[in-house]
Amino acid sequence: MGEQRQRPRRRGQGELEALVLSALREADGPATAGWVQERLGGDLAYTTVITILTRLLAKGAVTRERAGRSFAWTCALDQAGLAARRMRKVLDSETDREAVLASFVTGLGPDDERLLRELLRPTGHDGGD
Repeated sequence: MGEQRQRPRRRGQGELEALVLSALREADGPATAGWVQERLGGDLAYTTVITILTRLLAKGAVTRERAGRSFAWTCALDQAGLAARRMRKVLDSETDREAVLASFVTGLGPDDERLLRELLRPTGHDGGD
């Protein structure tokens, strides 16, 4: 049983990405991987932070710019933006987009359906004012 205490709980990729994005949003500007690692309390290895940042870069959730011999990273998407990007990726991978959307919408609860209707309502003035 003592062995279990020595090994920290393994976090999922999504949880780690959320932690890194949260740290980057707290930065005053572009931040290095070392800064992110320090901000997260140093419990993640530097190489793990780099791996997570690289994955987030591939997903379009962060951007990077040269900073000396390394990179400085900036948050480009928040958690909602990242989730929306994943949803679009799933939708884009399906052959019958209409069937997928129809199934999704019919599975929504009343509150989510109302919210979706509000979001889809045209904005601006229609001349009826």
